[in-house]
Order: sequence, then structure tokens, then C-alpha cells
Amino acid sequence: MHQPYYKDILKKEFLLPWVRLHGIKDYLDMVKVLSEYPNIHLTFNLVPSLIEQISDYIRGESLDKWFNLSYKSPIELTKEEKEFILANFFSANEKNMISVYPRYYELFLKKRSKKEFSNQDILDLQLLFNLSWIDPIYRNIYPELNEIINKGRFFDEEEKFSVLNLQEDILKAIIPTYRNFQESGQIETTISPYYHPILPLIYNSKIALEANPKAEIPKEIFSYPEDIESQIKDAIELYEMNFKRRPSGFWPSEEAVSEHILSFIIKNGIDWIVTDEAILFRSLKKRRKGEFLYKAYKLEREEGRLNIIFRDKNLSDLISFIYYQMPPRDAVDDFLGHLDNISEILENPFIVIALDGENAWEYYKNDGWDFLKLLYERLSESKKIKTVTVSEYLNRFPPKDNIKRLSAGSWIAGNFSKWMGKREKNIAWEYLTKARKDLEDSKFQIINYKLAYKQLLIAEGSDWFWWFGEDPKDFDELFRKHLSNFYTSIEKPIPDYLSKPIQ
Repeated sequence: MHQPYYKDILKKEFLLPWVRLHGIKDYLDMVKVLSEYPNIHLTFNLVPSLIEQISDYIRGESLDKWFNLSYKSPIELTKEEKEFILANFFSANEKNMISVYPRYYELFLKKRSKKEFSNQDILDLQLLFNLSWIDPIYRNIYPELNEIINKGRFFDEEEKFSVLNLQEDILKAIIPTYRNFQESGQIETTISPYYHPILPLIYNSKIALEANPKAEIPKEIFSYPEDIESQIKDAIELYEMNFKRRPSGFWPSEEAVSEHILSFIIKNGIDWIVTDEAILFRSLKKRRKGEFLYKAYKLEREEGRLNIIFRDKNLSDLISFIYYQMPPRDAVDDFLGHLDNISEILENPFIVIALDGENAWEYYKNDGWDFLKLLYERLSESKKIKTVTVSEYLNRFPPKDNIKRLSAGSWIAGNFSKWMGKREKNIAWEYLTKARKDLEDSKFQIINYKLAYKQLLIAEGSDWFWWFGEDPKDFDELFRKHLSNFYTSIEKPIPDYLSKPIQ
């Protein structure tokens, strides 16, 4: 479960609404539904930057423009605010989130036809945009939602406030619910580096060449191993504050690993990490075989021992990218068929299914519940398959095989090309490197060093680099905003290049 850091920490404002919107669509229901399936044990990874931002929403210290404009009456909206709503309140999956509400789809077509919106149209749009992001599972929990859905159109302000106020209740319940399910033993919660950086590239940009010798890396090398220590240590502190225990597991951002980062993880008391199968076979120098993949390994190092598990890329990607195109029963039959085939060949195979916790479901009908509930039912009934948390498995079957050297790479093609190599990505790394050097040069003159350092740790996040060369606007602006805020916090002029899009 991950969202990048959308908050402008100087203005205390969220520049994009995705923490809130995914919060009401994915994070709570994904764990809450497990009360119906007590035999299903799962491991959830919660990125600290996500936890922090959820907490900010709950405290009301920071809100987003989408939320603030949703509360305003259409009569009070300025022309620019109405234009913002029309430009942004159709940000939802057309097939599975917009067209399921006839009035919302009607407004969608009206916008496409460039027809003028009345105040009632705007009010309905404010409500329906926010309603479309609330997971369908809550209709059984909150009867007022069904009443609004059945009414369908021509809503009033009170009904709109009902939908908006419900969001706060959902956000407040997220972390306590995960904590309660973990205490019951049904789930395990883990963490990632605080602001989701690609740790090997933070250690040294040159590690990109280990994963891909043909990679084009920035001229200025970024190498700040001490930032790895901060990203991990701060993550553990936030986890302890929210879950009243230390984490056992650690999901390196984007499953990006290398031999160089292991000592930092071991030193901080982590028991196990997860990465992609491509890293396993490259480390073992072997071709893909189930006998190598379907078990855990250990990493014996001078600093101590760390366990490591490797995800089945094919099965994980079926859920992420393929099964939404199939009828749920066919998808579940196919998935279980793969598990049966593996179990016929190997004794007690340990199959790791690891994937994005939120983005897949908007492509599924009914937010994925037809598929997931049927899958959970069939797994619960199975006499052959047992779902376990990672720590449950490791405690019962401690790994025996040691990997002498872990290859560098991530879940994307086994390398780092998604974050470094393209012109725009490398320019962004050069901007970050310049800012990091400026922090060191000014270290003893900065009044609020902690704030300045936090801003650079945020700028190390993987998501900014992921989108350079692909996304034309939002993440480019966010990255430059974070670096601009850094210069403001150290009381230095913002460089001119940060006023221009990198794209």
C-alpha cells in the first residue's frame, strides 16, 4: 500500500488527492473484509509516507483542493473554481467508476460535448466524484450511501456533506484496523523506506550499471548512504508509534535491492525482505525453475543474518494486469489451477504473491470484490492450500540455503531503468544531487536543518523519477516543488531551472 508524498510541507496542503481517495477506496476494506475469511492470512506493506499523510488528513492539519472545493456550494464557487472542478472531477475509471452511476456518466458525456454546467450539475458532480471513490463494500455498512445511490441525481447539500463526512470516518479507521488484525495474528504488517526511495541508487548511482551495464547514468553521481539509514530508521520509528511493536518484514521500494544496502537493513533489526524472482535467478546464475523459486533463502553476512523471499512474477502479474479482463470464476479457476500444478511437482512449495495493493482494483468490475471474495472462499475451503503471513512461514520453515551475493535490480525488468537512464530522469537526478550538495555545504548555517533534510528525503522518492519521460505534468511539478521548498527552507534563492518543466 503506497502513495508518494503529495504534501507541500511549507503550505501544509496536499497538492494531489490520491491518499484520501485511495484511502476511502482501498486501504480499509482490503483488511476489514478478512473478518469474513478467518482462514485467510495476508501480509500488508504500509509505506510510512502513506501512514503519515493519512494521519495528516485525520488531524485536519492538511487538506487537498479537491476536498475543499467539494464542500463549497456551487453558488459560492468562482469561475476558476468551477473550471477546476470540471477539469478534475472526472478523474476516475470511466468503465468501472463513472459509467456505473447513470447521472455521473451523463455529466461525463456533457463535459465531453463541452456543454455548459448548471449549479445543480456542479453539485451532482461534487457528490458523485467523491462517491465513486468510496469502495462498494461500504454500502452495506452505511445505509445512507444506498439511499443516495438509489436517488441517483438532483442531490442537495446535506446529501453531499453526508458523503464527504463519511470519508473522515473511513480514514480514521484504517491504521487501528490493521493494528487489530495484526494483534489477532491474521495479518502481518511491514514497512518500506520512509519516502519510498530506490535504495541502491541512493547508495550510489553507479549501481544502475550492475543491473544493466548499458544504462546511461547521470554525469553527477548521487551517493549518500547515510540517507538510507535515515529512511529506514525513521520508517521503523513511525511503525513502532502506530503498531506498538517493531516490524519483522521490509519491502524495499519497488523491490529494488543490491548487496550494498543489506547491512543497513540488517543493522536495523529487520528479519526478512521481499524482492522479485528476476533477482533470485540472476543471483544464483540459474534459469527459472520452481525448485529454486518456491522457497525462502537466507543472506548470511558479517553484520548478521537476513531472510529473503522472492515473488512469483507471473502469478502476481496475472492479478495485477490480466484477471480483470476475465469473468471472476474463470480468473479464480485459472489462478488455483496454477497453484495445483506447482503442488503436483514440488512438496510444500512456498509461493509468494506480491503486488500493488491499490491500483489494480479500479480496472476490475465492482472494485475487484467479485474476484477477491471468490478467491478467498476457494482458498478457505481448500484442503491443499494454506495461506500464511511471511513470518508464519519463516518461523516454521527457517531457510537453509544462503545466497552469497545478491544481484542488483528491481521488479521492473530486473533493473533500474524505470528511475534512471532517460534524459528527463537523469536531469532530475542531477537537480537532486546539486540540492544534496547544497545541504552539505550549508549544513552549519541552516536554522531548520531537520525540515530541509526532510524535504530532500521526500525528493528522493521513487515516484517522481518513475514518471519523468512519461507523465507530462503532475509529478514533474511535485518534484520541482519539493526541491523549491528545500531552497526556501535553507533561505537560499530557488534556482531558475526549477521554475521550468523538466519534461
